Amino acid sequence: MPQMSRGGVIKNPGSSKETPTGGWRTLRPVWDKEKCVQCMQCWLYCPDSSIPLKEGKRIETDFEFCKGCGICAKVCPAKCITMGVEEK
Repeated sequence: MPQMSRGGVIKNPGSSKETPTGGWRTLRPVWDKEKCVQCMQCWLYCPDSSIPLKEGKRIETDFEFCKGCGICAKVCPAKCITMGVEEK
């Protein structure tokens, strides 16, 4: 009887770091760093980890992975993040 391989086995799982998803975006977060109070709410709630930190402070959004969901703008108490139309 021939041997069959097991079904549903993923031999080489992928990684989200290897799959940029920013091309899905229709809205783009616009960050006003002058108004930002560095509360880190955007960083905390971002589902894609698209808000990097440098020396404990938020820096520009990583648009390679940001899908434009708008959560960062919604949770920002300083209203320093607005959502604009993505221009391709």
